[in-house]
Amino acid sequence: MDVPLYLRPRIEPPLASLLGAAPFLHSLVDALGSPLNVLLPETIAENAARFRAVYRRHRLTGRLYFAHKANRSSALVRRLAADDPAAVGIDVASLEELRHALGCGFTGDRVMATGPKDPEFLWLAARVGATVNLDSPRELEQLAALVRGHGLGRVRVLARLSGFESTAGQSGTGTRVLSRRSRFGTPVRDAETLWSALERHSDAVELTGLAYHLDTTGLEEKARALEQCVLLMDACRERGLAPRAVDIGGGFGVGYVADAGEWQRWTTALSEAVLGGRPPLTWRGHGYGLRNEGGTVRGSVALYPGHRPDAGPDYLDELLSLPAPVLGREPGTLLLEHLHDLHIEPGRSLVDQCGLSLARVLDVRGTGADPDPYLVRLGMNAGDVSLEEHGVLMDPVLLSRGDPSGDGRDGDPEAERPVGVHLVGNLCLEADLITRRLVFLPRLPRPGDVLAFVNTAGYAMDFHAHHAQRQPSARTVAVEREGDSWRWCPDEDYWPITPPGGTPA
Repeated sequence: MDVPLYLRPRIEPPLASLLGAAPFLHSLVDALGSPLNVLLPETIAENAARFRAVYRRHRLTGRLYFAHKANRSSALVRRLAADDPAAVGIDVASLEELRHALGCGFTGDRVMATGPKDPEFLWLAARVGATVNLDSPRELEQLAALVRGHGLGRVRVLARLSGFESTAGQSGTGTRVLSRRSRFGTPVRDAETLWSALERHSDAVELTGLAYHLDTTGLEEKARALEQCVLLMDACRERGLAPRAVDIGGGFGVGYVADAGEWQRWTTALSEAVLGGRPPLTWRGHGYGLRNEGGTVRGSVALYPGHRPDAGPDYLDELLSLPAPVLGREPGTLLLEHLHDLHIEPGRSLVDQCGLSLARVLDVRGTGADPDPYLVRLGMNAGDVSLEEHGVLMDPVLLSRGDPSGDGRDGDPEAERPVGVHLVGNLCLEADLITRRLVFLPRLPRPGDVLAFVNTAGYAMDFHAHHAQRQPSARTVAVEREGDSWRWCPDEDYWPITPPGGTPA
């Protein structure tokens, strides 16, 4: 067998400590079934504190809004609701997310309503005093009509923009640059129409800021958009409008793979496999966007960048420190000089290291193929841990049955031999693959073992979960340290309070 191509996950405390408690995790799966999601609510508060530290470093004010769509959990939302009201809010993208946030303890003034909005969503957002992130002039017209028709107070709004243009190079003499197209937000070229509509509806809405959300990891593109928002706010004030905040959305990212070398080796090997220079690394030669055209690799890898040294708060810090192209000033300095607030909407990065998804090994069998002769069937399906759907590749952690350490070292020399396996789900579908790539594990799993997919709280845990073929979808529990052990409760029963004479529930 070739040298194993591991993609071992990045694991930090307290998630690392939880994985070290293999008997505890096995007992949870035994009691609550497979699949099972496990969350660490305190970690989301720690992540929020790291983002706030970046604000302090740049002497900025504003609010962090958790993008609720990243995870359905009540425990995570309740934990954030207990945080500093002036610093932490929540971004909701549907009526049900708004209702859930309110039920978990958020007051309306801490809520940002984003995404496409139906009249019911707009009505409740206006009724509770949420800020509405306007997606289009049409949405503004709908909101203003609701406010007037129901006698509501003025609603705070942000104007989401898209289609930013700038010039790369000094003094505007370089190449014209256009940000990638988006189906969300009003194109900057139509800004004058939007400003006129905001003036016309000033009795119903109050413009408090401008916003954007770019589907890119490119720092320079985001810095250009932020700079243009600052310049456009000056234009708004000339018309009598008074915006005071810039909302730069999310997209701060997560580093999933611990070792940059492992990620580079695997992606290089994928290209070699596509060209036929080595055995396939994936089920039926899937190329993740790459293809062989006459001995040349074509296409682009459709994968999330597994190893990211600068992600989350570090990415925000880098963005605020990158000189913008027109004024040549750092975005953080521009915001500070103009006395603007900075709002952000992290989702994936705010739930980094906040949880894992557990699956029991149901069956292990050979396929007769070489070098990947084993199929490992799990008590979950691809919707329960949608890593592939989001292009996230990383190895699960093997938690051996009856092995206190969970590392697979049970005294059998064969137990420490790495093996390549394909992980398949519990649906009667050829396409139900937990991962298309060949996964290397420290040993061949046995029925009853558990595989832990770590760091799944951001989009991978429940974004695509369903009840296909009446298979159970994952339950979710919240866990906390209790001395040298762990305690758990159902996700919906977690509250960030300390009962009399007890430990935090």
